[in-house]
Amino acid sequence: MSSKPPYVSLMIMNKEYRIACDEEEEDELIVSAQQLDVQMRKMRDSGKITGPDRIAVMAALNLAHELQLMKNKNIALNQRLNECLSRLTTKIDNVLDKD
Repeated sequence: MSSKPPYVSLMIMNKEYRIACDEEEEDELIVSAQQLDVQMRKMRDSGKITGPDRIAVMAALNLAHELQLMKNKNIALNQRLNECLSRLTTKIDNVLDKD
């Protein structure tokens, strides 16, 4: 019999959300909710966006954009690392072949 994961209580813009979450993911979920809360409060306080739905969508869009930028950066870094490792492997192979 499998048990249901425990719930985590999160506050985002003074509203409570109870989210099912495995215990090992709880800390990351709390940090994510805090980041979302900060983003949403910044947008609300700027006065440029009104309404909680629009604020939530814009905050989610901003966070998704940041995530995509980080993914792209990670891909580029991995590619550079692989190229560097390939060059090093070639140099090592050349040195070993000379002996």
